[in-house]
Amino acid sequence: MSKQLDALRDKVRRAEAGGGPERHERQHAEGKLTARERVELLLDEGSFEELDKLVEHRCLDFGMAEQKIPGDGVVSGHGRVDGRLVCVFAQDFTVFGGSLSETNAQKICKVMDLAVKMGAPVVGLNDSGGARIQEGVASLGGYADIFLRNTMASGVVPQISAIMGPCAGGAVYSPAITDFNVMVKDTSYMFVTGPDVIKTVTHEEVSKEDLGGAMTHNAKSGVAHFAVDDDRACLALIRDLLSYLPSNNVEEPPVHRTDDPPDREDPALDALIPAEPTRPYDIKALIRAVVDESRFLEVHEHFAPNIVVGFARFGGRSVGIVANQPAVLAGCLDIDASVKGARFVRFCDAFNVPLVTLEDVPGFLPGTGQEFGGIIRHGAKLLYAFAEATVPKITVITRKAYGGAYCVMASKHIRTDLNFAYPMAEIAVMGPEGAVNVLYRRELQKSADPELLRRQKVDEFREKFANPYVAADRGFVDEVIEPRQTRRKIIAGLDMTRTKRDKNPPKKHGNIPL
Repeated sequence: MSKQLDALRDKVRRAEAGGGPERHERQHAEGKLTARERVELLLDEGSFEELDKLVEHRCLDFGMAEQKIPGDGVVSGHGRVDGRLVCVFAQDFTVFGGSLSETNAQKICKVMDLAVKMGAPVVGLNDSGGARIQEGVASLGGYADIFLRNTMASGVVPQISAIMGPCAGGAVYSPAITDFNVMVKDTSYMFVTGPDVIKTVTHEEVSKEDLGGAMTHNAKSGVAHFAVDDDRACLALIRDLLSYLPSNNVEEPPVHRTDDPPDREDPALDALIPAEPTRPYDIKALIRAVVDESRFLEVHEHFAPNIVVGFARFGGRSVGIVANQPAVLAGCLDIDASVKGARFVRFCDAFNVPLVTLEDVPGFLPGTGQEFGGIIRHGAKLLYAFAEATVPKITVITRKAYGGAYCVMASKHIRTDLNFAYPMAEIAVMGPEGAVNVLYRRELQKSADPELLRRQKVDEFREKFANPYVAADRGFVDEVIEPRQTRRKIIAGLDMTRTKRDKNPPKKHGNIPL
């Protein structure tokens, strides 16, 4: 019996040692933490309960029978974040390069199944060289098993992926299905095919960083939602993100204590938005001025910056914010902005997070590039997402709301609960200047002073149509409010809609224009 206990203790020690001191030092030299260090930093102190610590691979070929390390390259289990249950797995690059084997995949699937059963978020810390070549189709099948669980868990429990090292080939599709991807600058990358394959096939030369680094996927592809400086910042951000989210789709987001008064008014907001409709301003200044303690966790900050999305709190309650950004492309909706907004709206709707929309949109971005790229199809995604959403929805029109973009940005017509507008808001089919050029084209051509006539007609159009009072008269805007009242009105609206009950027609699922 003592020999068996000694053997077991030795196995546990080897599991906790991973690839050994030399490989741990190499991991640290590359600016990376080890898998166990990452898990300990992510979870509340002393809360981690490990599963399958002693599991070993079953491959007998290519000399693998003599190379067995308990745990088999992934640390998995559950713990707490701010006292709430979270399931986690962390690939260990010091053990076989973190490569995915059949048993390695089974460990990940097991903890994902546990997360769904318990109604807990699942966090994956990715740092892997890919499928374990020695195991052939068994390792590939392991990826497919994980993909299935990602899909089944989607909309049931929040799924967060951290890319903290290499993630290539088939491995990238699991993070792609999850709700949020966090990438560490300089030490992580994602791509389906690497630089060497690309050079062979297309003769393009590109570095790993340019092809699949953190900023590439944050700013260009939109695959990643956050870029952070190091592993510690990555894990701290995940903890912060989880604080805004419920544990599953049948719970409400956690409520946080706040000393920020719900009736606080900021007189400076009355002067934030320029009187000239073509002058830009930063919508983030408005967001920070009205949310609790000015805290705003922006999602997809570097991708499609003409729309801003992220999490904040009003009166201690989590909300998802969607806002046009007049400082970039005048706040126009384009392909990337539409997809970014739609994805975020659908996440919030799946997890009972109310939506607050701040609207200042002159329309959809014109041009052949947008039309040929499918702006109609992609713009419809955002429309579909807002229309489908049954969570509380509040919209504030801060300035422009023109054309089809007015309809898309959570208008009253697509089941938004409360719609407010500032006094300077312009709600119309198009801007006054464009409308006058269409409506009075002949008069302008015949006029002795067409510029004077144009200014007169623009003023007339703006007074009659491009203001919030016509929409308010029809009930499309519930109330015209002063900017300083924004926080108080939103909090009152969120309190009123807390008991909202809305549902969509019975169906297997809709057919969003993907």
